[in-house]
Amino acid sequence: MGPARRRYFDEEAWLLAAPRALAEILSVKDISGRKLFYVHYIDFNKRLDEWVTHERLDLKKIQFPKKEAKTPTKNGLPGSRPGSPEREVKRKVEVVSPATPVPSETAPASVFPQNGAARRAVAAQPGRKRKSNCLGTDEDSQDSSDGIPSAPRMTGSLVSDRSHDDIVTRMKNIECIELGRHRLKPWYFSPYPQELTTLPVLYLCEFCLKYGRSLKCLQRHLTKCDLRHPPGNEIYRKGTISFFEIDGRKNKSYSQNLCLLAKCFLDHKTLYYDTDPFLFYVMTEYDCKGFHIVGYFSKEKESTEDYNVACILTLPPYQRRGYGKLLIEFSYELSKVEGKTGTPEKPLSDLGLLSYRSYWSQTILEILMGLKSESGERPQITINEISEITSIKKEDVISTLQYLNLINYYKGQYILTLSEDIVDGHERAMLKRLLRIDSKCLHFTPKDWSKRGKW
Repeated sequence: MGPARRRYFDEEAWLLAAPRALAEILSVKDISGRKLFYVHYIDFNKRLDEWVTHERLDLKKIQFPKKEAKTPTKNGLPGSRPGSPEREVKRKVEVVSPATPVPSETAPASVFPQNGAARRAVAAQPGRKRKSNCLGTDEDSQDSSDGIPSAPRMTGSLVSDRSHDDIVTRMKNIECIELGRHRLKPWYFSPYPQELTTLPVLYLCEFCLKYGRSLKCLQRHLTKCDLRHPPGNEIYRKGTISFFEIDGRKNKSYSQNLCLLAKCFLDHKTLYYDTDPFLFYVMTEYDCKGFHIVGYFSKEKESTEDYNVACILTLPPYQRRGYGKLLIEFSYELSKVEGKTGTPEKPLSDLGLLSYRSYWSQTILEILMGLKSESGERPQITINEISEITSIKKEDVISTLQYLNLINYYKGQYILTLSEDIVDGHERAMLKRLLRIDSKCLHFTPKDWSKRGKW
């Protein structure tokens, strides 16, 4: 079984494990007298949505559409559920498948043994008030949305406004994309021109990302396209890995094409054709034919919320190879040069959330395990110091420590305990993490966009 097939098998393994799954029918179409049903599997990611034949539907157990019941208001009068307009629920059928205390941010921390089983522990000074949890760490939550404004920002945010979802945007509209030597199966809807959505394959130039209707159109384009790398400035190169910085205003066509491609694999971000407020950092892999796109992240030129990433994506052929963490690490290296702490724009996708949690955990554990005692005393460190060293925002540092379940309250002190299991697991993970950013290879000069009349 090849790598590409293995990836799709892993994503759909749950279908093979369960004989039936509850699904919502979103659309029906007729092809040569045969009906196909587009279904969304309840409680599963939309990238698993698919067209199925009626043989896979259990039509004996249909849940027909019904209006949601109105709930009483505070005054006891009937009314709609707050924030949820009355709407119809789509028909559903069964488908046969193929609370820990938070340490003070400024209190120094010291090594402290716990029950003799811990190799290292960090304790914060007592006498500080508890701080409420700033970021949710529910592993099952696909949207890390704690602390996120109820409405998307109007200043360049790429967060999707879910209230404008309709059946069209909930359905995948591109069957297949050919990009260089790879064929990609999109996960989500992307607003490519409607006349292209009926094609069996959409052909993209892997260097300028321009799309074409056929292989002949692509071949004709390649005779004219002189790009062999993304437009913009190359700001990092080590071995075969390079990063290019692209201004969304100066390279509008490329940036828009990049957003269209990325939307095929990002569900929680919406696409704005006005790319002027954004910078795009594209990671490439070099060979004799040119610089091939691996992934990218975008960031606002000016962010009042300290966002250092708006969208981030590793293309499917390059996933599970360490490139995702490399993109995240690069975004924080840029923040270090800028002298800022940063955080990704929420909500994160399910895969993005896993990648960030893994990166935050490894980075913070690396700092804690590197602490050395002086004059026989326990080494001390604060949340603020961890944030300054790593450029990870304080709220993300705290939520990561909570997620790792390291924080305990012991004899009037906040204790961060690194157990043998945590330490051993971290050391094994770091042995597998072969790709790292070398700050010496970064040639980046931040710009003060606030002093510019126009971007």
